This record gives sequence, structure tokens and C-alpha cells, in this order.
Amino acid sequence: MGYIGDFRDVIRELHGAEATHRQSVPAREVFQSQIIWDGVVEVFDLHGHPKTHRTHAWSHETDSGKKRHFTVLHIPPAISPETAVRTAVIQELRNAPSA
Repeated sequence: MGYIGDFRDVIRELHGAEATHRQSVPAREVFQSQIIWDGVVEVFDLHGHPKTHRTHAWSHETDSGKKRHFTVLHIPPAISPETAVRTAVIQELRNAPSA
């Protein structure tokens, strides 16, 4: 199916909407002078979603070698590829087990 097709499947499964690829946008998230994430965010138009017309999606390989897909709906504060990544990073940090 391919890279973009994989995202379409994930978006359909998670958000119950069909998606059309719109663009690929490079994005970087930096915190305290450290690069937290650097990659490409895929922007999709959504068809039939009740809350928004767009979503942002990307993936990365986990420590175990599996691919993990992220999709963040285009709903404030996630209104750009950069803010979508930031929102996901913040959520991941909140959900991380305490040391």
C-alpha cells in the first residue's frame, strides 16, 4: 500500500474518516536546546469528520524496531504541523511513567 496509504488506513481506523494527502511538511520540535523530534509531517484533508477538515500524521521507529504512527486532528492548539508535533510530545510526556 505504501507510506501515504498506511496513514490513510490509520486515519480511517482512528478517526472514522477518509483522507486525501495534501502536503508533506518538515517539522522540528526543540526543548531546552535539544531536538526532541525532527522529521516530516504529512497533512491530510479529512472527508466526513464531524469536528475538523484536516489531520497531521507522522511515524517513527520505536526502540523495539516497530513503526509507530501518530495522527493529530487539526483542532486548537494543533493547528499546524509544528503544533501537532508539540501537542503529541506534550501528551507523551504526560503519559510517561514517573521515574
